[in-house]
Amino acid sequence: MIIDEEPRKRGTSHELGCDLSAISADELRHRITLLESEIERIKGEIGRKEAGRKAADSLFGPKV
Repeated sequence: MIIDEEPRKRGTSHELGCDLSAISADELRHRITLLESEIERIKGEIGRKEAGRKAADSLFGPKV
């Protein structure tokens, strides 16, 4: 009896500093895409937090 194997699922995480030698070039490209998306998500959150801080400072900051 032959058992069909499911296609290999890509991991959706990346550990900083992990060994990359056993990972294929295609998987490394996939990880770069994931990390670039995460960087953009983090930058967006930084922008939102800075905008909120600026709004609070303008409302509650010292009036000079």
